[in-house]
Amino acid sequence: MKASTTVADQYQAVLDAIAKAAAGVGRPTDAVTLVAVSKTHGEEAILPVIEAGQRVFGENKVQEAKAKWPALRERFPDIELRLIGPLQSNKAAEAVALFDVIESVDREKIARELAKEMEKQGRSPRLYVQVNTGEEPQKAGIMPTEAVAFVKRCQTEHGLAIEGLMCIPPADENPGPHFALLKKLAGEAGLEKLSMGMSGDFETAVEMGATSVRVGSAIFGARDYG
Repeated sequence: MKASTTVADQYQAVLDAIAKAAAGVGRPTDAVTLVAVSKTHGEEAILPVIEAGQRVFGENKVQEAKAKWPALRERFPDIELRLIGPLQSNKAAEAVALFDVIESVDREKIARELAKEMEKQGRSPRLYVQVNTGEEPQKAGIMPTEAVAFVKRCQTEHGLAIEGLMCIPPADENPGPHFALLKKLAGEAGLEKLSMGMSGDFETAVEMGATSVRVGSAIFGARDYG
C-alpha cells in the first residue's frame, strides 16, 4: 500500500470493485457482504474502516479476536464478528461466546462441541461448513464428496442450522472451478450462502455467486506476522 493511500481509500476501492463485479453479472451490490479480514491488524488499522462504515469483520484465531474485539465492540455494538480460521474443539466455548458467525465447521467433533456450547450458552452463532475444494492435506475443511452428507448430519444429528458453505481454493490454481464446485455442493445441500473469494480473487467470486467475500490485504495492506 502506498504511503499516500489510506486504509479508508483501500476499503472504498474494494467496495467499488465488488459493486462493479456484481453489476457486471446483474447482481445487486447488497447481495454480497464484505468481510474485512482484520487478523494480525490492531485497532489503529481497524478503526478507520469502522469509521468508514464497515461492520463485518473476520478473524482467524479465537485468542487474537478475544484480545482485541471486546473493547471495540463496546464502542461499536453493531459489529458482526466472523471466525474464518480453523477451530479447535477446545476453543469451541470461547468461539460461541465471541463470534456471531463461525465459517469453519468441518468435522464431527467440532459440530458436537458447537452444539453443546450453543445449548449451554443460549447463543446461536450462524454456521458455515468449510469445504476443502482442492483436497489439500494441509488445509482444513471437509472433502467435497462428504460435504453434503456432513451438512445433513449437522442438521439432523447435532441440531445445527447450517447457513452456507465456505472454501479457500489452492493458492496456485484458478479459483473459478473451486467456486463453481462450492456453489454446486451448496445447491445439493439446499444452502443459499457462499463464503468464497479473498483479496486476489474476490471479483471472480462475486461474479460466480459469492454472498460474502473475505478481504484482508487489499484493505489493510500486507500483514506483518512478526
